[in-house]
Amino acid sequence: MSLVLDAAAQDLLFREAHTANTFTDEPVTDEQVQAIYDLIKYGPTAFNQTPLRITLVRSAEARERLVKHMFEGNQAKTATAPLVAILSADNEFHEELPALFPAFPQAKDLFFAERQVRESAAGMNAALQAAYFIIGIRAAGLAAGPMSGFDYAGVQKEFLDGDHTPLMVINIGKPGEGASYPRSPRLDFDQVITTV
Repeated sequence: MSLVLDAAAQDLLFREAHTANTFTDEPVTDEQVQAIYDLIKYGPTAFNQTPLRITLVRSAEARERLVKHMFEGNQAKTATAPLVAILSADNEFHEELPALFPAFPQAKDLFFAERQVRESAAGMNAALQAAYFIIGIRAAGLAAGPMSGFDYAGVQKEFLDGDHTPLMVINIGKPGEGASYPRSPRLDFDQVITTV
């Protein structure tokens, strides 16, 4: 094996990890979320931009407001997960670039002056950060249930503003009884990797 990460860590993060659909009632603490963020914030992005924004839905009132925007098949699991996070892309991320990318502070105005360019960059890089977030959840010994099955416009209006584009909703917690489906097939190496 040519991987440095030990087999147990490989299993935790990848091979044995599954999307969770049910959870125990064990809470997910702010300290756990802080530890997850402190780990994943170092994942690479273009120009070190950091467009991902995470809205933790903790109160019963906020949870009720979110559940009504979830597609029917996602409502019960969102209503009962220990923690739910709304992940969005901040389309005004460029304002922080001079501090985040001091080697080239003029990137803010040189590359990201136009809103359409920012939205494209924010969407791609926030999605990359969202993937790191899911791996971070797994590294904390928790399971993630990421979902795209919701009313995007409704969630944006209810929880965000015009400068933030919703990406996904993630249920977070310890997996419950029957939390995941059997592992689905994946493409083989030769189906994905091309050498030129």
